[in-house]
Amino acid sequence: MKLSEGNKAFLRRLGFSIANPLISFVCASLIKKVVNGAAIEELEKKGERFVVAFWHGKMLYGWYRFKKSGSAGLTSQSKDGDILAEVLRKWGYRVIRGSSSKGGRAALNEMIAAINDGKNLCITPDGPKGPPMEMKAGAAVVANKTGVPLILMGISYKRKSKLRSWDRFEIPHPFSFIKIAYSDPIYFNQEISREELSGRLPEIQKEFNRVQALADKPFFRK
Repeated sequence: MKLSEGNKAFLRRLGFSIANPLISFVCASLIKKVVNGAAIEELEKKGERFVVAFWHGKMLYGWYRFKKSGSAGLTSQSKDGDILAEVLRKWGYRVIRGSSSKGGRAALNEMIAAINDGKNLCITPDGPKGPPMEMKAGAAVVANKTGVPLILMGISYKRKSKLRSWDRFEIPHPFSFIKIAYSDPIYFNQEISREELSGRLPEIQKEFNRVQALADKPFFRK
């Protein structure tokens, strides 16, 4: 059945109204195991700024983890991004709209400005269209230009549903176990060239793969 524009608009309004309480309930119910969380907790304790990256397909808990922390978050300018943006605003984020394919330069400048204003930045570096779990340069560029560390966050839900989307988007089941793994802070020399920064992306990708593999290890193991 093809929906009318009026029905589509109604469903979108419904999505706006229920997304926040539903996602909040599910994420709050998750039973967490954290690997290597001391480094990011130390940055938070000291009030030091950072960029944190998590994969698009696993992002629900990533956004929830930093709610009400005064962070900024990058979302796409798509209609799907509208719902996420609304949720993030209710969670206290400064929402920045854009992507590498649309509004990229303006979004980059806004991300840098947000960090200079004292915000942390959350970003999905393979969004908004993939390829999934393939690191794009944006997170590293922002960290480099602002002199703050980059933290990579691996997320794994034990019980979840997967959508048939490009990123195989994962929706955790209520009261599922979740395993979260963090990298150590990755620092950049602000004097390096764009080419040198691009040359670091493969090692960052390798580290992200390692961190995600730690999260994906069977639960209750280190």
